[in-house]
Amino acid sequence: MADSLPPSSSPSPSSAYKRADSDSDFLQRDELRAVRLQLEWFKPELIQQDEGIESTIVVFGSARLREPHVARAQLTQAEQALAQSPDDADKQQAVAIAKNQLALAPFYDEAREFGRLVSSACQLDGRCEYVVVTGGGPGIMEAGNRGAADVGAKSIGLNIALPFEQSPNAYITPSLCFQFRYFALRKMHFLNRAKALVVFPGGFGTMDELFETLTLLQTGKVQNVSVVLIGKAYWDDLINWKKLVEFGLISPKDLSLFHYAETAVEAWEIIVKEHPQETAS
Repeated sequence: MADSLPPSSSPSPSSAYKRADSDSDFLQRDELRAVRLQLEWFKPELIQQDEGIESTIVVFGSARLREPHVARAQLTQAEQALAQSPDDADKQQAVAIAKNQLALAPFYDEAREFGRLVSSACQLDGRCEYVVVTGGGPGIMEAGNRGAADVGAKSIGLNIALPFEQSPNAYITPSLCFQFRYFALRKMHFLNRAKALVVFPGGFGTMDELFETLTLLQTGKVQNVSVVLIGKAYWDDLINWKKLVEFGLISPKDLSLFHYAETAVEAWEIIVKEHPQETAS
């Protein structure tokens, strides 16, 4: 019979010996999804409480829109490439897209101005009201965070792990820069403290957030959230709102769930009008 180990010896530690809360492999098990969901709720929530965040304004829009001078440079590059191969269909399309991107580029400046305007008005004397929160990426999201940074104010970035386009922009307040695994928890955090959703031109992600918010307002699941669409011509060309009413798919009153604005100033005026006491400095 083999001798037993002497009292001073112990077997090599295995993962079983790790404390559960420090065992990352264990926490990744499918059965622990509910725990991970809880963690993704509590970590950003508790940090925002620690930072004194009382209310937010969500700024959404395309990650692909750039500020005007960058958009102009991209158009010039596309035109130069086309000049080398005038019959190349892909390069023709690239020029057409670059022209459209340049036409939308002023919205970057408006998003930045909105971040400046709101943050200047609502982060005074230690208050953290109407703090700008974005998806944390480039484009319009960057512009919103950048505007807050321009005036030394806090802003939030709710990043999510994606295979492309998603890394934190440089203008988010570092202590309020979060990364999510689950879209569902990220969505909850967008609206948890939101008093308004300001939506600039964007793609699938922007549409997702817009229509989810409108649905929650329509069904009464959330209340007292102003929705402002920036750029009426863009939105009316993209979405036939009246057709939804004509077919009885939404009620005429549902069209009052959102407003249009062309500039940062107009968007802020709408929000102030709908939340007069909360936005008073």
